[in-house]
Amino acid sequence: MAFQIKDLPFGKDALKGISEKTTEIHHDKLYAGYVNKRNEIAEALESADRSKANQAYSPFRALKLEETFAADGAILHEIYFDSLGGDGSLPDGAFKQKIVEDFGSWEKFVEDATATAMAARGWAVTAYDPSDGKIRNFLCDMHNQGGVWGSVPLWTIDCYEHAYFIDYGADRGAYIKAVFENVNWAAVAKRYDAASA
Repeated sequence: MAFQIKDLPFGKDALKGISEKTTEIHHDKLYAGYVNKRNEIAEALESADRSKANQAYSPFRALKLEETFAADGAILHEIYFDSLGGDGSLPDGAFKQKIVEDFGSWEKFVEDATATAMAARGWAVTAYDPSDGKIRNFLCDMHNQGGVWGSVPLWTIDCYEHAYFIDYGADRGAYIKAVFENVNWAAVAKRYDAASA
């Protein structure tokens, strides 16, 4: 079954500080492109010549490398968009309690997530790490680099310039503040509840 492009859970003009034009290009062109490329790679792998697989170069190796890039590009964007459309209100419940436990306070979590997003070339990913039961902010320079095996992404900030350049130019910090103002923490908490169950 082919992977499907998921609809936005909010209107393209619904975000504060992130324009309709940015949302439209980001979702309808860039994210959709990753989903389409993921399908294209999956189809090509069905008939790829595995007998010539080689670590230096082979068409099969190239497809397998790009398979994770396209898949993670689609998945991280889906989490990004699914986590937007809220009003940024502080969450209550188990997720917030876990954040305070693991970071010391909600403010320290925000500080760490913001710093991770400022330092990342690609993504800041808040994830639940079952190897020690903690929530962590991971830095990913590319879709398929920086993740920790077994960790479950709960929330992402797309740090590539396409996510903010139309609205903020090179002011990534202002964009990150806008993301925080639009987070739907209930969606993030729901992913945490499922991951920690």
